[in-house]
Amino acid sequence: MDSKPHTSSPKAAKPVAVGEDLSRASEDELRERITVLEAEITRTRGVLSERSNIRSAADALFKNDNS
Repeated sequence: MDSKPHTSSPKAAKPVAVGEDLSRASEDELRERITVLEAEITRTRGVLSERSNIRSAADALFKNDNS
């Protein structure tokens, strides 16, 4: 699995820290932050979905073994 941060721009995005002070960030920096966070949310949802599918398959397998 790819562990590199996902960004929509070719340049590397500044790492995002949840809860950091945003008062000095420019509008462009804030937009980039939103893009990075949305990409991370999408990636996290994908991993969660994969795990859910794996768990469902395992549950089905064990349910069939106990029949």
